[in-house]
Amino acid sequence: MMIDRFRETILRSQPEDLSPPTSLDHAGHVVTLALAGHAQTAADHLLNPELRGNLVEVMGNVARQLNLRFLAAAISPGDRAAEFKKKVLERARAYELMLEIGLNMSGIEPKIIGLSGAECDDTYSIIVQALGTFAEIEAKDHGGKHPIGSAAVERMLVEMKKIMKGAGMMAKIADEIEAKVDHNSPALSFLQSTRTALRETVYYKISARGMCKLGNDYAIGLRWLRHLGFVQVSTNPVLAAKAYDDDPSLWDEFGKVVRQHKDWFGSWRRRGDEIAMEATMVALWPNLVVFRPIALASKFHHGMVSYQLNPNVAHSLEGSLADALKIYSAATGFLANYDRQLTWGYDAKMERGRPNIVFKVAGGYPAALEVTENLNGVGIGTNNTVTYTVAQETPLIIRAISGMAKAVKMGIPITQAYETNMGGRLESHLRDVESERILRQAVGKVKDKGKFLDKLAQGLGVKDASANTVERKISAISSFKYLKSLTNPAFVQAIADSGAFGSADETAKYLSDLERDIGFSGTLVCQRVYWMFFSEENRPKWLNYLQRKFQVTPEQAAEILDKVDMLPASKRKPDDTYLTLANRNMTNTEFPNHQYNVLTTSRKPGFDLSSFENSVMMKHDPRMIQRLLQLDDFKKAYELTPQIQSQIKEAGLSPDFGLSGVRVQDWPKFGSVVKTMDEFKGAYEEFKATAIAFVKKVAKRRARAAR
Repeated sequence: MMIDRFRETILRSQPEDLSPPTSLDHAGHVVTLALAGHAQTAADHLLNPELRGNLVEVMGNVARQLNLRFLAAAISPGDRAAEFKKKVLERARAYELMLEIGLNMSGIEPKIIGLSGAECDDTYSIIVQALGTFAEIEAKDHGGKHPIGSAAVERMLVEMKKIMKGAGMMAKIADEIEAKVDHNSPALSFLQSTRTALRETVYYKISARGMCKLGNDYAIGLRWLRHLGFVQVSTNPVLAAKAYDDDPSLWDEFGKVVRQHKDWFGSWRRRGDEIAMEATMVALWPNLVVFRPIALASKFHHGMVSYQLNPNVAHSLEGSLADALKIYSAATGFLANYDRQLTWGYDAKMERGRPNIVFKVAGGYPAALEVTENLNGVGIGTNNTVTYTVAQETPLIIRAISGMAKAVKMGIPITQAYETNMGGRLESHLRDVESERILRQAVGKVKDKGKFLDKLAQGLGVKDASANTVERKISAISSFKYLKSLTNPAFVQAIADSGAFGSADETAKYLSDLERDIGFSGTLVCQRVYWMFFSEENRPKWLNYLQRKFQVTPEQAAEILDKVDMLPASKRKPDDTYLTLANRNMTNTEFPNHQYNVLTTSRKPGFDLSSFENSVMMKHDPRMIQRLLQLDDFKKAYELTPQIQSQIKEAGLSPDFGLSGVRVQDWPKFGSVVKTMDEFKGAYEEFKATAIAFVKKVAKRRARAAR
């Protein structure tokens, strides 16, 4: 029963509100933060370049102070409830602080901060000794048991397992770590097992070797990924909704915001977009905090949080800029308060409150060109999304570097920018188109078309193929929701039975070859854009272009180009990651379940990570590319336009890439754009409705309480 009381006290505890710091030194500040329930902020306070060469001394002082507090927090039988809680939490938070600092020292963060390997190892050794001492004291006080250390570890494992409700990579790794926790020394064994597990992942190795930067397409679990070298996170209405679903405590935080906005009560429709924006920002704040120390240390080269602007105003320059500036202002206020704690005692020249945020600009609309240049022109980074084609990504990158050049000339520090390549969604769109064509041809060969389609729908698990026309059934069956591969056995069998593509063997080979080709489509687009801007051959040309056109210095031109990354996204298979690695100007971003697939692939016999060094520059079969160019939408995605051809010629490039790319005015009509924007708008409206419903509940509770 007593052990349950310890566990309940720790797992239910909440951090205390913080006053403006009045610390005397860094060690005291760290201990004060940690014992108030802010162990992560306390640990991150030590991730600062100004502690280079002094970290071990500061850590020794932290260990001294915590050890004294741990000894003083011995629980007595006569302790009242409040005193019991205070002592339990002091010990639990001492454990948590040491674990958080230990994980920071085990991850990639010290490399970004510039801490030496020797001082990180020495700091880690101090932590190991402290955790061992804590365990000895606790065992002596509690009959050989470690109820506080065990509960502190459980709390961290619970957080790991929230990711995608257990389906994400870090949630899976949490299961592996938990199996290795020694209950005779829970905290120390957890730290040692986690350190080993992190460093054995393929992602840690990619980061440590400088093979690529990494990003996450999910709004929780970022701290664990930061240890692996992840330096970016993408958010959108879908991901915001999932964050609230996986971590319901976010609704409590949003409730605090709602209670400050009585003007929302009774004006749901008129304030709907404002409510949705505030709800999304509540999910955003923890992301900004996680990446804050590496953003500050890298001068906004790492640690960026991508916030998607309202998709309903994506076509509007004025609407997009207004939303961006409002969110940026709110983030500035939030971070100004946070930075008072994180950066206390450090050089005052460091700008406090500047958000480590970039805005996701929907590149499916011509307005994206102006939005991208304008935001980068005032030092706010962008992440162009809803982008699938060379003819979108190329002019958007040119606008981003043009905006950055204008900012630099004004002395404005620039922020990292991204050019998303939604290769998986291009692949899915091409498959949709081709599967419809193939299925339509097969249907033309059978007598009972309805029976043929109903049987296939049943085989694929299609639940919405009851439409009353053949065309609607074909459309439903061919969607990525149900047909994720042309080699799906049910699909192959149906097409083979129709005889439309020859024998069963001929049909299987045709579909397998087409599936393989389509699977390279997004990678090929990414590769082409990367080659144009960031290859050793063309990089000098763009540096000269920036100096010539904008009269910036060579150093400024280099910084501008360094702060633009390709961002391969919407992955469908591990090769979508492994074939787009690059040691500069590349950040691979992905969902937690995709991360697990990538990790699983790396654990297979014969896997050789080194074979993927700068894989984005690999040469692929030209015959495959020629086959893909027979697909109209791939040709639009892969080729240039006359306008783009003239733009890149200005920089000294003259590649023979064709001129049939999708034109700017046709971006909104491109198939992948239509599908994605429909999905984003639908998700946004759904999340907005959920947020409004929550506001209504709060209003009703307040009304009842006032009676």
